[in-house]
Amino acid sequence: MAKLIFLGTSNAISDASHENTHMVVTGEKRVVLIDCPNSPIQRLQKTGINPNLLTDLILTHFHPDHVSGVPLFLMVMWLMGRIQPINIYGLQHTIDRMENLMGFYGWNTWPKFFPVKFTRLPELALVPVLECDEFQIFSSPVKHFIPAIGLRIEFRKSKKVLAYSGDTKPCTQVVHLAMGVDVFVHESTGASPGHSSAIQAGEDARRAKAGALVLVHYPNGEYASRNLVADAQSKFKGPVTLAEDYMVLDFDQ
Repeated sequence: MAKLIFLGTSNAISDASHENTHMVVTGEKRVVLIDCPNSPIQRLQKTGINPNLLTDLILTHFHPDHVSGVPLFLMVMWLMGRIQPINIYGLQHTIDRMENLMGFYGWNTWPKFFPVKFTRLPELALVPVLECDEFQIFSSPVKHFIPAIGLRIEFRKSKKVLAYSGDTKPCTQVVHLAMGVDVFVHESTGASPGHSSAIQAGEDARRAKAGALVLVHYPNGEYASRNLVADAQSKFKGPVTLAEDYMVLDFDQ
């Protein structure tokens, strides 16, 4: 049951086949959405996940391609009759702005709105975010051009560990976050301010001694010009995969 499902894999410029990068971690008792561009209702349903079963939402940073869908997502779940509470986590920079954004919509006037608990995570390494019987999630600050976090997910049954870089330029923080993981999910936007290329992702995976590398948040359509897998393999000798929307990583075994 413990899985990570990619609901989107594109960088900020999505196309018809690739939504902006976001993903969901599923367990028996917790279903955790990581970032929320647009409204992921249909994508969750396409993967067989009832949106009402979502328990938690982690926001890695406050850029539109990662958080723009939150107001619509919350509103649609309310209109669908949700009554269960939801937990939303992020850095103070992120959560302060998200609460302000929701305030512009006057959500405190929406009748019988389900409880939302905001949790502000400190900008410290390997901060516990949440845990359940199947997995535990930690956050660490990374180096984007606004405050941002990456995530480390430790799966209890299989003893496997996954790290997600979030949006970041190469830095020691993201290498420490991913040290010794079985799977390192790393952005590959390109070598630009606050971001990493696939070559740099491969170098981070090599330095972290990761078992495998999965590339996300990459250019698509007319903006795709490089063989990202080959670029990463020039620095990292383990398995490299270019993630696609709806790809599933199973962590039960």
